[in-house]
Amino acid sequence: MCGRYTLLAEEAEILREFGIDQPLPDYTPRYNIAPGQKVLAVIHDGEEKRAGFMYWGLVPSWAKDPKIGYKMINARSETAHEKPSFKRLMSKKRCLIIADSFYEWQKTDDGKQAVRISPENRELFAFAGLWDHWKTDDDERFTCTILTQEANDFMAPIHNRMPVILPKAEQDDWIQPFKWEAEQAHDFIHQLNMEELTAYNVSSYVNSAKNEGPECIRPLA
Repeated sequence: MCGRYTLLAEEAEILREFGIDQPLPDYTPRYNIAPGQKVLAVIHDGEEKRAGFMYWGLVPSWAKDPKIGYKMINARSETAHEKPSFKRLMSKKRCLIIADSFYEWQKTDDGKQAVRISPENRELFAFAGLWDHWKTDDDERFTCTILTQEANDFMAPIHNRMPVILPKAEQDDWIQPFKWEAEQAHDFIHQLNMEELTAYNVSSYVNSAKNEGPECIRPLA
C-alpha cells in the first residue's frame, strides 16, 4: 500500500516539470502527507492540464457517507478495472498525484522500521491515481486514490505492495482526455517499466501523521 508520502519541491519546479501554466493555490511543501488530507493532483480537462488539491481517500460519486474515503486511499491496480468503485474512473477519471518520495514500514525483529523511498534518477514523479467528484446539498469535494501494485524486487524486502509510479514519458498519456475501456487502463498500467528506486531508514518521528518537518526525512545514523 501507500499510506504516507512527501512533496518538498518548490512551486516553480512543479509547474515546470508537469507543464502547468496556472499557479498552485495555497501550495506548501510537505514532509508527511497523510490520508484524509489534501494532496496535489493533475488532471486534463479536455483543453489543458490543470493542477489542484483533492482529498486523499476516494469517495465515489454515488457514496452516501464520505467517511468511506478513509477505506479507499489505495486501489489495487490488478483488480481496479473490475471493481464498482473504480471501474468507471479507470475509464475516464485518471489523475497524477505528485510526490518526491513515499514512506513504508518494514517489519523487523525490533518492530516496524520507517523507510523513505524514491526513484533513483529523478526528484519529482507522479503516482497513477483515480479521482471522483462527490456532492450533496450540503457538501462537495474532489477526492482521489493511489493505484498500487505488487512490490518489485527492490521493494519486496520492505513491503509486499508499492504505489504505481508513472515513468515520465507516460505521465501525460495516463491523463489524456480520451475515454478508455477500464481494461485498457489496466493494460496500460501493467506494461509500464518500473524505475530503479533508492531508500533509507528514517526515525519513528514520521510515524505520527501529526508530525511535520525535516526530522521526518532525516536519515538514521
